[in-house]
Amino acid sequence: MPRFMLRTFTIEDPFLLESGRTLPKLEIAYHVFGDLSRSQPLVWVFHALTGNSDPTDWWGGIIGHGKCIDPGKHSIVCANVLGSCYGTTGPTSINPQTGKPWLRGFPLVSIRDMVRAHELLRQHLSIEQIDLAIGSSLGAFQALEWAIMHPRRIQNLLFIAASARCSPWAKAFNETQRMALMADPGFFCDKPGGGRDGLKAARAIGMLSYRSFEAFHQTQQDPGDQALDNYRACSYQQYQGEKLARRFNAHAYYTISRAFDTHDAGRDRGGLKQALGRIKAMTHCISIQTDLLFPVNEVKKVAEMVPGATHQTIESLYGHDGFLVENDALAGIIREKFF
Repeated sequence: MPRFMLRTFTIEDPFLLESGRTLPKLEIAYHVFGDLSRSQPLVWVFHALTGNSDPTDWWGGIIGHGKCIDPGKHSIVCANVLGSCYGTTGPTSINPQTGKPWLRGFPLVSIRDMVRAHELLRQHLSIEQIDLAIGSSLGAFQALEWAIMHPRRIQNLLFIAASARCSPWAKAFNETQRMALMADPGFFCDKPGGGRDGLKAARAIGMLSYRSFEAFHQTQQDPGDQALDNYRACSYQQYQGEKLARRFNAHAYYTISRAFDTHDAGRDRGGLKQALGRIKAMTHCISIQTDLLFPVNEVKKVAEMVPGATHQTIESLYGHDGFLVENDALAGIIREKFF
């Protein structure tokens, strides 16, 4: 598959955050696939915590030539989230007021701030209607928020493995990962690459919420019963930490995990039921049977509060990460419901 060029949209005006802090300027990294004319349906894809703006990189089973979301048949937009390290303004960006990277000084951003940045990009691209907004986990948070903030903009919404409000359970996992980051002295060295060891530990903690007991039981069993050390499950956790530390940044991880915690669609809107009642998009919610981070009932609650929404559960060994693994099941749903 050909690689698509990363683009950057720069906003020179100050960007006011929900926290009351201001970013002096804003850069948004994004990808466009297909033709942005209205001759074909437009799909806006929202990535999860450590994703980037190229969904063919992390969701190649769903998006790409010959896939259910096909740049030959659909226009596709995906923007990197505020606070990331993949091109959009975040902790590794230069603070124009100091000439140095923001790092620990980067302000708190919220899911709503991320969506407001997406809205600025939408205006820049002269997109009037989004035929399908699709996101999982943190990506689903953004899609839901946009459908509330601009209810006539999105025609269809696919909401996968997420909730209408970040639960205490999810916040506890996130805080535990941030504790791992802060236990690494390198996180405080004021260098962009600092905190790698903490990031490895944080990712290993995160993996316990992303997978399931059965997934580890079936994929990380040791052969035989003689081992006293070097267990497969331990090596797997080390591997996952190393893999993320090679491609991501500890400060960005800290920032986006805090944004994750801010998700509450009902905040300052009269509660969840009233907020979700604003949504006009035809909404389909998908839960994953073994998801520990967003149990089935959390996803069903969203469908119950969004007018006309539907819900279904997919079976998966892989827990929350099922949205990245169960491509055939998800592709079948997308084709049946939307294309």
